[in-house]
Amino acid sequence: MPAGDAAQERLIPVHHMRPGDHAFVGYDDDEIRWEVLTAFTRLGLARGERVIVFPHPGLREEEVLARLDFPHRTTAAARVEGQLVLSSMRRLISPDPAFTADRQWSRLREETAQAVADGYTGLRTFIDMHWVPELGADVHTMMHRESNADDLFKGRPYSEICAYDRRWFTPEVLAAMAEAHPRNLLERLGALHTERAPDGALCLVGEADTATKQLFLTTLELALAQSAGAGRLVLDLNRLHFLSVGCATGLLTLVQDANGHHRVDVRCGPVQHKLLQRLGAASISRLTLSEVARPC
Repeated sequence: MPAGDAAQERLIPVHHMRPGDHAFVGYDDDEIRWEVLTAFTRLGLARGERVIVFPHPGLREEEVLARLDFPHRTTAAARVEGQLVLSSMRRLISPDPAFTADRQWSRLREETAQAVADGYTGLRTFIDMHWVPELGADVHTMMHRESNADDLFKGRPYSEICAYDRRWFTPEVLAAMAEAHPRNLLERLGALHTERAPDGALCLVGEADTATKQLFLTTLELALAQSAGAGRLVLDLNRLHFLSVGCATGLLTLVQDANGHHRVDVRCGPVQHKLLQRLGAASISRLTLSEVARPC
């Protein structure tokens, strides 16, 4: 897999969402749901995008705003200025009473164009999929929309998170929708996930910090032990949102002590690359750093 191949980078932290991304996230805890929504909203506002939130239909606007504003009223001005909008699927497709994919696509294209015309850099939406039972919509019609929405994102400054409550949707629907979305999000902020790329690279996704340091180091130790026979390991840190000094130092120590390896390749972003260099990566002869710039 070429470093940074978006087609292979399905799982990402919410912080890596970019214009053109269509992402799936599941949840089965109402408190966890707020983590991704709040981060997605605040990042969009900071990047100069308009943000439209389609919350669970059963929630009052006051509760949604209070959650987004906690612990500081960081979204109040955006709400007044129209950069942050709370809406509903019923309101979006109005005056049409029933949901159709064509109607929703048309309205979201209009909202994207309007956001740009109003001076914003683009549009991002968070859609809680409980709108499906609230509107009495057919689940298969919704699934068709989700599986055929590429044109909504291609060449447009639009991104979207579709949040599915695993307590309501069936496992079959959830599996199909996770596969239909080009992006899947880590459900919790601060989580660390590992997976293998098609080329065998060990990919770390999420955050490597104090809370996940032991998992981070244990995962690397195991990977180095398993690859000792081949003498080479490829690590991909490109989907880490955060790499702490402690974790970076631990990585370098493990590579330095990996005498059974003639080469360890690390793919990383510009910030991680600079951190590893400052901590002495150049002094480890078996270590090769490859800087990968993420799209803006």
